[in-house]
Amino acid sequence: MKRLIPLLGAVGVLVAFVATIVFLVWKAREVPEEFEVKAPFRADIVQETVATGAIVPRTEVAIKSRVSGVVDALPVKPGDQVQIGDLIAVIRIIPDVQAQASAESQVQTARIQRDLAKEELARAESLSAQSAISVAEITAARGKAQLAEEALRASQRTLQIVKEGHAGGSVGVSTHITSTVSGMVLSVDIKVGQSVTETNTFNEGTTIATVADMSDMIFQGKVDESEVAKIKEGMDLDLEVGALGDQPLTGKLAYISPKGLLADGAVQFAIEADVTVPDGVMVRAGSSANASIVLDRRDGALAIRESWLRFEKGAPYVEVATGPQVFERRDVTVGLSDGLVIEVTGGLTEQDQVKAGAIKKGEAASGGGSRRFR
Repeated sequence: MKRLIPLLGAVGVLVAFVATIVFLVWKAREVPEEFEVKAPFRADIVQETVATGAIVPRTEVAIKSRVSGVVDALPVKPGDQVQIGDLIAVIRIIPDVQAQASAESQVQTARIQRDLAKEELARAESLSAQSAISVAEITAARGKAQLAEEALRASQRTLQIVKEGHAGGSVGVSTHITSTVSGMVLSVDIKVGQSVTETNTFNEGTTIATVADMSDMIFQGKVDESEVAKIKEGMDLDLEVGALGDQPLTGKLAYISPKGLLADGAVQFAIEADVTVPDGVMVRAGSSANASIVLDRRDGALAIRESWLRFEKGAPYVEVATGPQVFERRDVTVGLSDGLVIEVTGGLTEQDQVKAGAIKKGEAASGGGSRRFR
């Protein structure tokens, strides 16, 4: 019995060793790889480029102040509709001390000159009654008095302009800021009590408000230099506006910049497109949008997935099934591609079965068939 126990132990070890070897050999055996086959299908293939940008009004005008002073009233707010000539703001003039002092001095000087001219005219008329002076002298005295009177009125108007921003009948011409275009007030950039500066040769002036025609919108965006040669004016655009959700817009390409600008390491060209906004849809100025520009398309074309293609020295080919898991090479000619699906113009029919890729372990092979892709 004592001899039997070691013998059984040795047999057990031998059996375990043999079983391990058999298991490792079984695991290391080469399993034939199976491939999935698919049939070419009909598809609408669209090749397009995407431009990012925003929807903005075609006409957007900044209303500037024509005088310096303090805002006294703002009768409009963002979202209001205004017409040409409607009041935007009222400016109260804060006169410059030096300018006011100079204008007052000119008025006083003109008044003195007017009084002297009147005295001279009265003396001349007295002498004329006695036939002591000539007609020319009395005429000159009258003209001098009239010029002095006009100079006084001019200096008084100048003083009023310095103090109030207007003179006589021109009330409101400069202190009442009116809209120069019809449209919607997009923004009011100042508050009541805020100081503003006038528009002149050396200063663009303070912007009071921005007014735009919201009924005429355009898309402004940029396209990469690799795509700009493929687009042209008049092409249709499909616009996706983030603020509108699933509401699509359409447009027509109207402008392509002749000059590119370097942005983020790439040269990009500015484009503009006329946007068609459906009735009842409100597009807010500055809304971000993506424009899809259709470069080319094939409707109902015979197609395959690009991943099914193989290449040898640049020539495309596929592997067509001639039997169960038996394939032969077949050269094909291809056309338009959208990056996922490619048009097949020769070498295949809808009845052919093309090697589409290896079947993953645990998955059943799926049959081919016609599918629709955009």
